Amino acid sequence: MKRFLAFLAIFILLFTSSTFVHALTAEEIINKRDDNEYLETARAEMEMIIRSGRREMSKTMISLTDKQNSLTEFTNPRDRGTKFLKRGDELWMFFPDAEDIVKISGHMLNQGMMGSDFSYQDLMESDKLIDLYEFEIISEEEIDGRPCYVLEGLAREGKEVSYYKRKIWIDKERFVGLKEELYARSGRLLKELNVLQVEEIEGRWYPLRSVMEDKLRKDTSTEVILKAIEFNPLIPEGTFTLENLR
Repeated sequence: MKRFLAFLAIFILLFTSSTFVHALTAEEIINKRDDNEYLETARAEMEMIIRSGRREMSKTMISLTDKQNSLTEFTNPRDRGTKFLKRGDELWMFFPDAEDIVKISGHMLNQGMMGSDFSYQDLMESDKLIDLYEFEIISEEEIDGRPCYVLEGLAREGKEVSYYKRKIWIDKERFVGLKEELYARSGRLLKELNVLQVEEIEGRWYPLRSVMEDKLRKDTSTEVILKAIEFNPLIPEGTFTLENLR
């Protein structure tokens, strides 16, 4: 009996030690999330449904993106031909009716893009989250029956970010974000993003439907529906130029 108890104690010690050693760190969790959601290059077709009170507007678009740049063209009748070009830290918008290119900067970056709950500044952040924030695990919770790690990230010193703090719920099995809260430095909740649907595409889990709510606006939300996406397409040289914006 003593020998059995000793063996049992050793087994429990080895098991708990192994579990501890293999527990994921916050950095490992965010890296796995980035592996799923960060885009090297991509071509996407999307619909954006903007709701304000009882009003609802639908906008469709096609977007090309790489690590630092993106070109988005709206295809719905009302906005057809309107384009956004992001090049590094700069953002331009082309209005086909006026045949005019406008650089969006300063306080304009905080305004809602095309009247949505996403700001122009939201378009600017294309870096991996691990490069922008220092994360820690603060709890574990469930969202719609899916166990999640809950991580809190504070902006890294010297990094320019739209939100000083992010709180992210990451699926423990699929390592895709299911919910996100975005905070100002003061601690005020600015926005909340909820992912409604994810799907495995080309070996990675990716959000197909998500809803953003601007907590500083009343009774509004913006749903983004991913209609199609191609990962790592070959993007022609000269795509992300002002000449190509017209």
